[in-house]
Amino acid sequence: MELRQLQYLVAVVEEAGFTRAAERLHVAQPGVSAQIRHLEKELGQPLLDRSGRTVRPTEAGEAVLPHARAALAAADAVRHVVEEYTGLLRGRVTVGLFSAAATYDLDVVPLMADFHDDHPHVEITLTEDVSDRMLGALHRGELDVAVVGLTGEEPPPGVSLQVVVDEPLVAAVPPDDPLAGGADRTTVALADLRDRTLVSLPRGTGLRGVLDRAFAGAGVRPRVGFEAAAPHVLVQLARRGLGVAVLPASSAAGEGDRLRVLEIVRPRLRGRIALAWRTDGPSGPAARAFLDRLRTALPGPAADR
Repeated sequence: MELRQLQYLVAVVEEAGFTRAAERLHVAQPGVSAQIRHLEKELGQPLLDRSGRTVRPTEAGEAVLPHARAALAAADAVRHVVEEYTGLLRGRVTVGLFSAAATYDLDVVPLMADFHDDHPHVEITLTEDVSDRMLGALHRGELDVAVVGLTGEEPPPGVSLQVVVDEPLVAAVPPDDPLAGGADRTTVALADLRDRTLVSLPRGTGLRGVLDRAFAGAGVRPRVGFEAAAPHVLVQLARRGLGVAVLPASSAAGEGDRLRVLEIVRPRLRGRIALAWRTDGPSGPAARAFLDRLRTALPGPAADR
């Protein structure tokens, strides 16, 4: 039995045919058919049902498949370990990035490009999503590392964090809004927002989770009238008087006379962004090397404004 035969078997099952499997493997179709026949002869059982329009595994084939995939994965892991020690880093890295990351000084994309330049044989994929779904994907092993917004103080079970941004959440309103108060007013209590229409990031984001938890602690549901994934859109909505924008302090900076920016207090709310990965670490050497680079390169939490 050869690993090549197991590779051909898995490819034929996944592609439901010999022709597509041969194209995927970049080999001639007769070679694929011959190797699988040799494997079936050695095992003494047909592994593929060739009677229909598509090729499907027999009962014996279904039983063999998990072991074939495990053997291929083990062989791939052996190669990766050896390549790690010889400096020929290969593999795949899956990265998640929260939707509003572009508004922060987080050079994740340049870091990805630099890593690819150093290790051109590593395949890097990037997914943009809300933080809740990315944390779930980390837990399931679908992502190796993600930059996420945090909802609570403690990381989810099985996930480790390195906080890279920690700043106050603020309420932004036009200067003539009743909340703006006098020129010396710099804060607003959460209770003062309970009856106001709010403009916020969508559910599943870290900031929205912080906001919802704070209102739940006060026994009140927030009145969110507008949602947008980009903080600059929240700012635009607030300028037009469509609601009180709740957003990180850095996203409201530079508004000058167009908006009054008030830090939310009683309780003080924080917007926290973190690098997240599974506590037991990414499975491959390429992902571990990329995580190490991110942990070194990303900035620490900014000082309060």
